[in-house]
Amino acid sequence: MILNPMFADVETVADVLKRLGGIPASRVRWQPFPGTATEQDLIGLVDGPNRRLCELVDGTLVEKPVGFFEGRIGGVLLHFLETYLEKRDMGFCVSAESMMRIVPGRVRLPDVSFISWNKLPVRRVPTKPIADLVSDLAVEVLSKGNTRREMKLKREEYFRGGVRLVWEINFKKQSARAYTSPTQYREIGLDGVLDGGEVLPGFALPLKRLFARAERGA
Repeated sequence: MILNPMFADVETVADVLKRLGGIPASRVRWQPFPGTATEQDLIGLVDGPNRRLCELVDGTLVEKPVGFFEGRIGGVLLHFLETYLEKRDMGFCVSAESMMRIVPGRVRLPDVSFISWNKLPVRRVPTKPIADLVSDLAVEVLSKGNTRREMKLKREEYFRGGVRLVWEINFKKQSARAYTSPTQYREIGLDGVLDGGEVLPGFALPLKRLFARAERGA
């Protein structure tokens, strides 16, 4: 058993949870033991018969707290983004099942990601289980099990890796935030608009429309 160096000074389970952003213990997989998990362990969970959406954080498998409706919001947003990309062939989108090495030692699964063709000059989408790609846009649909500290750590990681825009969507509060750095963001209320900015020029989706489509369809 090889322990990840990031956990060498961990003494208690509380230390592990704190390092992972104060998340509930129920989200931390105990097998493989925290600090010893590998990318193959992750692939076995995400693509295996007993499929579970997990992320790999410093040798620890952390389950994504995606509820049914949060998944629906992500799916609807993916629909709107792909519709936009049919007219502007700037890149492609993937959902939470697509694993990416955002920074060394971490494999993340944003709920929705947009990757520009600039990252792939040959315009061929990777077929390996885990892609060495950093998305231009990363979207996180907040669920009950997410913590503020966890999301702060994710944002720092995303922008450190090269993500240019992060959307955090909060259906419970009927709002969203558009981050252009780990700490700089624009608050979007129910009457506001998700704006693609320089990442997706011309993309504009009223938040109310996103939520209405997710709840009731067209």
